[in-house]
Amino acid sequence: MTGRLSKVDIREASFPEDEASVSALLGDYLRQTEAEKGDHGLAPRAAVLPDRYAREISDPEKSLAGMRVLVASVDSADCGIIVVTRTAGASEVKRFWTTPPARGHGVGSALIREALRDASRPVRLSVWDWREPAILLYRKLGFSPAAPWDARDRLLFFELA
Repeated sequence: MTGRLSKVDIREASFPEDEASVSALLGDYLRQTEAEKGDHGLAPRAAVLPDRYAREISDPEKSLAGMRVLVASVDSADCGIIVVTRTAGASEVKRFWTTPPARGHGVGSALIREALRDASRPVRLSVWDWREPAILLYRKLGFSPAAPWDARDRLLFFELA
């Protein structure tokens, strides 16, 4: 992929049709996140994901029930996912991932913009402080630093009013 892609298709995940794709994208995201936490000394390097993550991958329909799940694809290849929860008067981005080849081509921007279109305000999210490209994207989209709601080290918190 070079430059901005001409056509990013975004769809609401449908189960069981999208189960394999959602599982694969979530699996890549969670394995990468756990590896990065190990690299930054926040968790021991483990060959197996924690149970809570393994369940999310093995049964995304059940694990993500009640959440909005959007999948991005380019040329019929799924390359991004975002999961948004709604609570009383707010939304939270719980998962946001694009495959490495899709990064820098507008896939993530298209995906998050579509998710924000129907999200209740404010929209909150947390991101590890080493994920600089994601942080830059959030700021570009208007997210501002927010008070923490989780005590884990190295998490940054943002909100979009």
